[in-house]
Amino acid sequence: MTAASKRKHEMELLDFTFAFQPIVDTVARKTYSHEALVRGVNNESAYQILQQYTGRDLAVFDAACRSRAIDLASRIGLDTFLNLNLLPSAALDLEVGLNSTVEAANRNGFPLERLIVEATEVEAVSDLVRFAEVLNEYRRAGIRLAIDDFGAGYAGLSLLSEFQPDFLKLDMGLVRGIESHGPRQSIVRAIAQVCVDLGIDFVVEGVETVDEFSWFTDLGVNLYQGYLFAKPMFEAMPLINIPDLAAGGPHVDRILLPDRSVGRTSRLTDYCSHVPNAGVVQSLR
Repeated sequence: MTAASKRKHEMELLDFTFAFQPIVDTVARKTYSHEALVRGVNNESAYQILQQYTGRDLAVFDAACRSRAIDLASRIGLDTFLNLNLLPSAALDLEVGLNSTVEAANRNGFPLERLIVEATEVEAVSDLVRFAEVLNEYRRAGIRLAIDDFGAGYAGLSLLSEFQPDFLKLDMGLVRGIESHGPRQSIVRAIAQVCVDLGIDFVVEGVETVDEFSWFTDLGVNLYQGYLFAKPMFEAMPLINIPDLAAGGPHVDRILLPDRSVGRTSRLTDYCSHVPNAGVVQSLR
């Protein structure tokens, strides 16, 4: 056992657990996945837990989190996809990153095909090409991949140019109050078009109001995460609530339904092909 593996084993014995927050498919009107969010055993926040670790220990703890999350998801009978967070510093060490995640899934009989690993943008990546190569190792193992907090971090379009994930999760900073914020609308439409061009599923996180939900529904989005639909639940899967926009959203019914058989959202394709901000879209291609 290497020093990193030994340290990871030690951290797995520490007292921490998870809350689960749904990612909902508003067309199918069901939970698509659950994101595992680290918590203390007394429901302390992720920040309170993570601030205890720095440097190498943070990367090792990050790996221990994925193992523990898979253990707990299996124990509570989670039957959707499972989203797991991944720090770039942990990803670059395949032993504490990929290998330990695969081992935990195999140990619990949790299909690798139901894992979605979210590489967060909030940590700087010094070598984007190497990082993209490592993420593709996860993909070769059968794990799906997402870029989290897109639009708020260090890498942004540079990472996207080197690596095309299965999912792109829009940062909540671009979501808040978008129904009345023209510049945000233009930026988000452009990002949505990039996702269509690259065959990436677009996930909007941090949705808190019906107005935000309505705006993104008109855009053609169908995958969401946020308090409007469900708050994280401690060691359990919460019920979801999907507001009915039929009465107040006159444009929603005119957008085509998604066609996942080709790996992209045709509703979004239909909308973006008529979007008036073509100049902004072209600038991001």
